[in-house]
Amino acid sequence: MKLSKHGYFYLIWMAIFIAIPLFMVAYLAFTSGDSQSISLANFSLENFKRFFTPMYLEVLKKSIQLAFISTIICFLLGYPVAYIISKAKLKNRNILILLFVIPMWMNFLLRTYAWLTLLGKNGIINLLITKLGFQPLDLLYNDTAVLLGMVYNFLPFMVLPIFSVLTKMDNSLIEASWDLGANKLKTFLKVIFPLSLPGVLSGVTMVFIPAVSTFVISSLLGGNKTYLIGNLIEQQFRYTGDWHFGSAMSIILMVFILISMALTSKFDKDKEGDVSGLW
Repeated sequence: MKLSKHGYFYLIWMAIFIAIPLFMVAYLAFTSGDSQSISLANFSLENFKRFFTPMYLEVLKKSIQLAFISTIICFLLGYPVAYIISKAKLKNRNILILLFVIPMWMNFLLRTYAWLTLLGKNGIINLLITKLGFQPLDLLYNDTAVLLGMVYNFLPFMVLPIFSVLTKMDNSLIEASWDLGANKLKTFLKVIFPLSLPGVLSGVTMVFIPAVSTFVISSLLGGNKTYLIGNLIEQQFRYTGDWHFGSAMSIILMVFILISMALTSKFDKDKEGDVSGLW
């Protein structure tokens, strides 16, 4: 197969910005901290053995737990919102979707910083609470604040793919369900929701992956009390200077993400086009 000029350009681009960086990360992960040259003699699994200790595994467990909970919350909030927007009139629908997209135009860091002014000791929420005669609450620097930041930042990634699937759904299937005597609840459970699963799985993937690897949200809203795998990797590259151990943790996180993507992709393929089992 002969490549065009654009094809060669893409190959060069992928090699420089994807293949070579991944190779360097893999090399650093599988070599010891004192290696200075690229050689198979420096091969070592010490960085991976170091990670698989109770302390680091607990951090990974907490990262997965918070990412999973935030994904569930985004689904519980995002699906009804996507469904309501998909049923709105075209003019109102575009406006509502725009309201979800506009915050994404703002820098991710600035969006997260905004919650500091809302949740702080002297923030707007605590100001309202004290005005009502109650004691101010500790809303910052805990797991709840991190979850709130994750849900706020990643909720649009759940809403948009579900909304896209719902708007493209064949209404004749819904009408057929009504003709066969199904009520609205049964139609939703047997027709609408199963047909919207590809959008749900896309949303789950788009929320879970950045949530499990985030470090900005946990640093700003969690302080020193919430430490995730993303913070560990950042620490190794920016402060500790142990790029070998940081690369090993990056490889482990990458493998975990690829496994989760493969599982959701397999489930999506199993459900795709299976309309016969809806009734």
